Amino acid sequence: MNLQDEINKDALKMAWARLHERIRRIKLGGGKARLKKLNDQGKLSARERINKLVDNPNEIFEIGVLAADKMYEEHGGCPSAGVVVVIAHVSKKRCVIVANDPTVKAGAWFPMTAKKNLRAQEIAMENKIPIIYLVDSAGIYLPLQHQIFADKDGFGRIFRNNAKMSSMGVIQIAAIMGSCVAGGAYLPIMSDEAIIVDKTGSLFLAGSYLVKAAIGENVDNEFLGGADTHSSISGVTDYKVKDDLAALKKIRSLIEKIGDKPNAGFQRTDVKKPKFESLSLYNILPKSRNQPYNTHDILDRIVDEGSMDEYKKEYGQTLITTYAKIEGWSVGIITNQRKVVKSKTGEMQFGGVIYGDAADKATRFIANCNQRNIPLVFLQDVTGFMVGSKAEHSGIVKDGAKMVNAVANSVVPKFTIIIGNSFGAGNYAMCGKAYDPRFIIAWPTAKLAVMGGAQAANVLLEMKKASAKKSSTHIDKVMEAKLKEENQNRYDEKTDILYAASQLWIDAVIEPEDTRSWISMGIDISNNAPSQKKFNMGILQV
Repeated sequence: MNLQDEINKDALKMAWARLHERIRRIKLGGGKARLKKLNDQGKLSARERINKLVDNPNEIFEIGVLAADKMYEEHGGCPSAGVVVVIAHVSKKRCVIVANDPTVKAGAWFPMTAKKNLRAQEIAMENKIPIIYLVDSAGIYLPLQHQIFADKDGFGRIFRNNAKMSSMGVIQIAAIMGSCVAGGAYLPIMSDEAIIVDKTGSLFLAGSYLVKAAIGENVDNEFLGGADTHSSISGVTDYKVKDDLAALKKIRSLIEKIGDKPNAGFQRTDVKKPKFESLSLYNILPKSRNQPYNTHDILDRIVDEGSMDEYKKEYGQTLITTYAKIEGWSVGIITNQRKVVKSKTGEMQFGGVIYGDAADKATRFIANCNQRNIPLVFLQDVTGFMVGSKAEHSGIVKDGAKMVNAVANSVVPKFTIIIGNSFGAGNYAMCGKAYDPRFIIAWPTAKLAVMGGAQAANVLLEMKKASAKKSSTHIDKVMEAKLKEENQNRYDEKTDILYAASQLWIDAVIEPEDTRSWISMGIDISNNAPSQKKFNMGILQV
């Protein structure tokens, strides 16, 4: 290992170490004192419930652990948006699990809680896999009800999705393991089957205090909506169990009995290891996001050895398009080539920039993968499309539009990994969040923005100088440097991938060596959902 490899490795390892410590604190939810209080009540925490439910706690893929990070601080914070969402095997079947965290504001729903729940339902609906709700929530967090209640993607959308999933045949099982109040009561009851835990589980549209205020009736919560009431009087729930462990055991038994359905037919053969160890990925990615590197070195550490068939290798070289296998699954990979390359005309092209010929190549490759039923994997380290008169005259806008069109209309599953930069229209062409990847994940040093911090700072500075000139105001060199630094610091904070994760623009920030397992899991669950659509680009045909 040379000195540059050591520098690269240290930078990425340090970024992951800082993130790992941040995640460790987030996973404590409302804190150790509240976790102890929960256990003293005879209840398990959200993460304990999940670990007891799944086949193997070491094979969990968590979605949105950083959601709402550093948000709602004036309300005491909302770690992980107050809900834990994972994908894992339950009774040998891949399931989405949604567990309210009662240590965070009694499991109350913040705006980001709703967004995260909707993302969980979207995963289940897209991939047609069972979804399990472990319900323990006080309902909408009232001080922020105006941000969650009435919009299309608000609280009510969750119940709409319950209904849609039921009509699609997507299995939904709910366990009422604590409070289930007001509008939140509809979620478990709109599921296919509902389990309620005796003495700790309760479900009602209005609690005893509101009932007293509304109609003057004196009634305690247990008689109003406890396990005995809903199991033997109202018939609202289907199974009554004695405690959390019994509820989880019942869920496993129900999932075990689900029959198999036709799959999408994605090709899988024997798994082969990559040419080089995945751990050595840390050596490849430069510490500076502006330095070039050979992206083939990344692929050699992600794909199964000897599986690559590179499409149009000598053409449009700022994008690599290749058929390959990842953990035995056939995939089509589109990735930015970050080294400087020479075009077919002898022109030197910048790494990370998409040129017209590269966009044309990618469009054709996407069409091929759709024709052959091969899932697509996008590895992003992109600064955008090429600009300037030469690019414009050659039709870069049309070439880029065709690529974006192909990505948007693709009917095979898409998976996006942001390994470096994700800037501007390059984010769109390389299947950003707006283009419905089944999963979008990132490495710890990734950046996501319209443009890089330095470029944005320069643009804002030029605008400031132009404004000052119009008003006959002079900006000296010292003030210029100060303004540029302030602009860049402000912009860099919002381009950090952890900010993107807190907004749920991405599903997870992962260690680079976990890239293979995330992609493999994604294809595995998407194989449950055969597509009924045909690839068609409309007027922008290839």
